[in-house]
Amino acid sequence: MAAALRHGGLLEASLTLEELFQALVAIGRASLSAGRLFEGHVNAVKLLNLYAPEQRPDGLLGIWGADGPDPVRIEGTVLRGQKLFASGANVLDHVIVTARNEDQVQLLLFSRPQLAGRLFPEEWRVSGMQATASGRCNLDGLSPDHAVCIGGVGDYLIEPHFQGGVWRYGAVQLGGMQALTAITAEQLQQRQQEKAPLQAMRLHRMVTGCETARLWLWQAAQAVERPEATADDAEASILARLLTAREAVALINAMDEALGAASFATAHPADRIRRDLSFYIRQANPDGLALGAMARILDTPALRERWIG
Repeated sequence: MAAALRHGGLLEASLTLEELFQALVAIGRASLSAGRLFEGHVNAVKLLNLYAPEQRPDGLLGIWGADGPDPVRIEGTVLRGQKLFASGANVLDHVIVTARNEDQVQLLLFSRPQLAGRLFPEEWRVSGMQATASGRCNLDGLSPDHAVCIGGVGDYLIEPHFQGGVWRYGAVQLGGMQALTAITAEQLQQRQQEKAPLQAMRLHRMVTGCETARLWLWQAAQAVERPEATADDAEASILARLLTAREAVALINAMDEALGAASFATAHPADRIRRDLSFYIRQANPDGLALGAMARILDTPALRERWIG
């Protein structure tokens, strides 16, 4: 999977927004785990372009921001804490990690050799997105001086480049939704059930769910990625990401009704995609995203006008 990403040419390519959108969807359709790693690479490259344009190491990049009970922080001259959900812990060449510096966040860039003996991808034991090997990274005792500081303290959380980037998650997930829709259509045709009224209705739900998510995500991408984008544009991305998750749940339910118990066999082409997509749409903290977005929309006159009227 990582070899395919490295040799496919996309890691070094300078893509237009439309090409990037299509690439995220296409890779997600082929493999949601590969899409997750590619999205992380795109995120890391964007952060480097924004805050450290002179830094652009070769290879597959990623960013690890999820903390557990022992969050990563800078204490004097050393780092303390551990990262969880370290996607690609077994394959990334360079990684940006977030570290608390008092009440702010600093981005630190490490190479893989600097993290030797500190990566535990084998601890990733979940039913979905297994191939991302999103295990633990132990940074305890490592000097931040060994890393390259990316931007200033607090830059990471500046919108619309922080939560505003979640449209990319949704684009990868859309690829998984399209894959399940294609599998369902093919199998209904093989069974000669595609014209049965209930089955046609289920497939119709899946097709329109994919297109609804695509339209929302593309609108969000155009809003967030334009040069004059503002912090308020992040809400378009957040709402699109949340809508995609809802459409994905409805799509999976429609597929399960259409294909029945047979699709739960581990050898069935839909089984892994279902598990991966069901897991992926739960990341990261969708309830928190929704609550924060609605609070800002209700409290900000311009946002209220845009989304409520």
